[in-house]
Amino acid sequence: MNASDAAAVFSSVQLRYLSTTAPLYYTPRPAIFSWLPDHYLSLAAPVVVYWISSLFFHCLDISGWKYLEKYRIHESAEVKAKNLVTRTQVILAVILQHIIQTAMGYFWMEEKASGAGVDHLGAMANLASSLLHALQWVFGETTGGRILETQGAVSIYTLYWWTIPAVRFLFAMFIIDTWQYFLHRTMHMNTFLYKRFHSVHHRLYVPYAFGALYNHPLEGFLLDTLGAVFAESLAGMSTREAILLFCVSTLKTVDDHCGYSLPWDVLQFFSSNTADYHDIHHQIIGIKSNFAQPFFIHWDVLLGTRMTRKDMELRRQKQKKAQ
Repeated sequence: MNASDAAAVFSSVQLRYLSTTAPLYYTPRPAIFSWLPDHYLSLAAPVVVYWISSLFFHCLDISGWKYLEKYRIHESAEVKAKNLVTRTQVILAVILQHIIQTAMGYFWMEEKASGAGVDHLGAMANLASSLLHALQWVFGETTGGRILETQGAVSIYTLYWWTIPAVRFLFAMFIIDTWQYFLHRTMHMNTFLYKRFHSVHHRLYVPYAFGALYNHPLEGFLLDTLGAVFAESLAGMSTREAILLFCVSTLKTVDDHCGYSLPWDVLQFFSSNTADYHDIHHQIIGIKSNFAQPFFIHWDVLLGTRMTRKDMELRRQKQKKAQ
């Protein structure tokens, strides 16, 4: 359906509204940056975000700012004392994972029309036609048509520019969480998989930000890279939506390993899956709990693998009494 078909559904006023109104986040340019196609930006952005956000937390670590001490999950001395791997080894392993991630994305991400290359009005006309049929089915032909005629432009605008992208984004987050929970849990429950692959990540007994993607290369590919690819594909995201998803999931993963429970950390308001929550998983007593990552904890709650700090202390007390 093209722009002329939209006129049959909408009045000229509503059609003008849809053709001239776009949200603040939209740019009609073929690429966000003129010198970098969007599908290449989708590969570069999460890597840049990873190192910038990691550098921010690293600066906090070395700042000596006394204000931060009360928000540290572990004392700074524990990082070197308890971790079984050097920071140089961590950095090299993360760089390797980023190379694998970028190579995979290069072959997966395709150049899609975006910005001025998308017929947004035609897409909204298709959506209007579907909405009209739905309204007529629920309210009757006359009333349904009247509703679309009086309120259709705002409804279609909201659906097209906000509701549908938000639903796609939330669905992609659900896919990532589901993929990572079950694969992560499997790697803990299967002795061979844990010893051969996942134990690499747990050499960081005390996590820190730029160690978030410190994994065995195969695990990193399966858990992080492939999970993001599946989410982007199954959710039917545009390239620009995928860029946002990859950047947010990267920020959340780094934040989950940052080692701070900061009261002003926006990402730690996002859900109960915080740095403190994931830190429990890195401790011996909680290593078979809190598998959920990076966004929400619903799978831990539903499947009984959630552990809180209170649960952790109760388990320690039971262990002491049993000794």
